[in-house]
Amino acid sequence: MKIISRCPWPADDKLMIKYHDEEWGVPVHNDRKLFEFLLLEGFQAGLSWRTILHKRKNFRKAFDNFDFNKIAKYDKRKINSLMKDEGIIRNKLKIEAAIANAKAFIQIRKEFGTFDKYIWSFINYKPINNKFTSIKELPARTELSDKISEDLKKRGFKFVGSTVIYAHMQATGMVNDHLVSCFRYHQIKNI
Repeated sequence: MKIISRCPWPADDKLMIKYHDEEWGVPVHNDRKLFEFLLLEGFQAGLSWRTILHKRKNFRKAFDNFDFNKIAKYDKRKINSLMKDEGIIRNKLKIEAAIANAKAFIQIRKEFGTFDKYIWSFINYKPINNKFTSIKELPARTELSDKISEDLKKRGFKFVGSTVIYAHMQATGMVNDHLVSCFRYHQIKNI
């Protein structure tokens, strides 16, 4: 049996392994999927990705399958309902941020046609393939994530600090941060 070499962060968590092997670092150009990761990364702030990933199905159900048009119209009644939902992270500021972000997301789509065109323009529509050999080398933020974070905040987004944005860049394949020893590194690099 061939031993597969992968990044160490999924450890032995089956859901994390599946996410690592199938999603993390794969370039995303679908606006709803980009919004999904933005919403989930915002809820992750101060928490682990493992926590969010294990609640992802609940988030999908609670937030109308990440439909930003619906989320932008959430009112106090919906916020109160979400605050009672034990399947998600019940943080009022993060829930309100998800609504504000949906509204800002729609504005970006009006200006650029798609959020995809906006966000990928920061890297000239071409993924950055880093060449990290150790998990210790992975940055929590970069000058580029600082710049994107600043621009998003100016546009009314919340919970989009540089660390959140860098995690979003990793998740959506704007950067390939798989270790060079990981079997996914070259697969994704060649997409």
